[in-house]
Amino acid sequence: MRKLTLLALVATFTFATSCKNDKKENAEKEVITEVEEVVTEKAVVKKITAELHAKSGSNVTGNVVFKEENGTVSMTAVLSGLEPGKHAIHLHETADCSSDDGTSSGGHWNPTSEPHGKWGDAAGYHKGDIGNLEADEKGNATITFSTDQWCIGCGDPAKDIVGKAVIVHKGIDDFKTQPTGDAGARVSCAGVIE
Repeated sequence: MRKLTLLALVATFTFATSCKNDKKENAEKEVITEVEEVVTEKAVVKKITAELHAKSGSNVTGNVVFKEENGTVSMTAVLSGLEPGKHAIHLHETADCSSDDGTSSGGHWNPTSEPHGKWGDAAGYHKGDIGNLEADEKGNATITFSTDQWCIGCGDPAKDIVGKAVIVHKGIDDFKTQPTGDAGARVSCAGVIE
């Protein structure tokens, strides 16, 4: 009888230890699975900050920040020194702000050869046709813009904003005059360089 009780005790201990080890292994597998999900869900964020410099005898300065996350690029531009009212802002072909009047940046960025227009218009628009921003009575302005039609450093010539320039104009973009929107002089310029 003593042998049978001892044997039953050893069998119970072995079974309990085995179950405990199985639970531990399963818990470790669950932890690893959770870590893999976190890693695969983590987004890559790209960011470029550029300084806007005064052009055409203006005092318009500021900065612009581009951030790409989950396939969408957001742009935030903060400016000062503008005349109160609306002013056009566009992306231009080349990140070259060396000329006094900003013309070294070329024309509007238009990789798809569309007519100039308002962003999202069915009649067409340039990939650089951002629109207008409004300066307050002190000459300060902020604009935020987001799109999935741009990328940062992806190498796609129809989407990549690296190597382009941000231009702020003296006047308003009328969204119809070709090819510029009749926005007037270029009063500030920033090169978008990675």
